[in-house]
This record gives sequence, structure tokens and C-alpha cells, in this order.
Amino acid sequence: MNEVQIFNHPQFGEIRTSGTPDNPEFCAMDLCSALGYSNGRKAVKDHCDEEDVTKRYTPTNGGMQELTYVNESGMYALILGSKLESAKKFKHWVTSEVLPSIRQSGTYSIEQLSRKQLAFMVIQAEEEKERLALENKQQAEQLEEQKPKVTFANAIIGSNTYIIIRDLAKMIQQNGYEIGEKRLYQWLRDNHYLTLDNKPMQRYVEQGLFFISEGTHSENGVMKTHLTTKVTPKGQQYFINKFIEQ
Repeated sequence: MNEVQIFNHPQFGEIRTSGTPDNPEFCAMDLCSALGYSNGRKAVKDHCDEEDVTKRYTPTNGGMQELTYVNESGMYALILGSKLESAKKFKHWVTSEVLPSIRQSGTYSIEQLSRKQLAFMVIQAEEEKERLALENKQQAEQLEEQKPKVTFANAIIGSNTYIIIRDLAKMIQQNGYEIGEKRLYQWLRDNHYLTLDNKPMQRYVEQGLFFISEGTHSENGVMKTHLTTKVTPKGQQYFINKFIEQ
């Protein structure tokens, strides 16, 4: 049975097979599609051993293409790794209909897999569950750590308050980065957000990070105009994120 044989199922679609009756092979792309894997190549790499994987030229709508096939051991590894509830039904269909048809036999015996293969598949499934559990735990911990920062950033987005550089330094400190007003002014100048006289660069005003407020004060009885650099809510979020990422 080196030629490609196609099995159809109303729920799982087409499954292309090749190989021999004693060593049947299954098109990995078809298996992964039926078992709900979004990335078939990654699924085969994650779940199947190299010795269980082969390449075969297969006729397709686009002509002859080299496709990936897996043997029975690889097929069971993909079934065990699937998160679909229908994976059990898929396994039943393969073992009760597909394999007997390939072997031209009315029965299928799990004894055709070695004890070593079965033990390996069980261990692999357990390791996969442990890996997923660890990933979920790490993601949950990461989200928990970010929660105060996300809440704080959302509060800024909802605010219309323009603040001076001194207050921005305090907000950055509240987010875990130690910096004072003088150091923040120096950092803003060194990174070309401010000019040497602490006025914002025009491009950052146009981007909405800064606002220049105009005020008046009396000096020796003469009213004079002064300019104050202020940070917009957008600028507050931008600079807080800059320092959090450091």
C-alpha cells in the first residue's frame, strides 16, 4: 500500500494514508486538522519523535507535493496531545475502521504496539499536561504582577490632568522606578525630549506628549508672561512605560 489511500469521515474529513499494511502512515496535515491543531508543523515537532515522521510525495490539487506523514506511534501521540473532546471519537474511528481496512482485517489489536511505545505515549501525554499546567501558572503569575501597573495606566488614560515634571517623577517612583525631579529633567534632556532650557521639542508636542501652558506673574510691578512645560495624560503613560520597561 505505497499508493495514497483516502478515508473519509463526515466529522473529521479526509485522512490520507500511505505506507504498508504492517507499517501504515498517516498524513500529518490531515490528522492535525481533524484533531484541532492550529499549527500542524509545530504539533508534529512537539508530539512526535523524529523516527515516527517521514516525507512522501503526494498528489494534491496543486500537483505533486512533499507532505509529512507519521506512523501509528506518531498518530497516537497526536491523538493524546489533542485538546478536543472528539479526539476519543477520532481514535475509535481510526482503530475500528481505518486500520482494519488497511490491514484487510476485521479487528484491531492494541498489542500491535510495543509496550515501550505505549509507555512512552503515556509518559509523553503526562509531560504535556505538566508543561501546559506550568505555562498557565506562569501566565497567571505574570498577569497578577502586571495588574497594579495596568490599573494605574488605565487610570491615566481616563484622566485629563496635565502635570509638571516634578509630579511625573513622583508617578514614576510609584511604579517602582527610583528617580527624582532633577534626574528626570536630565534624562529628558539627554534623550532629546527637552531642550537645554527644559522646553519640549516641537515634535513631541505635536505627538501629544507635552503641553506648554502660558501664565503671568508680577515682577516689580510689571506683569510678565512665563511658560511651563507640562506632561499630558498620553505623555504620562508613555514615560511611565519607558521606565517600567528598563
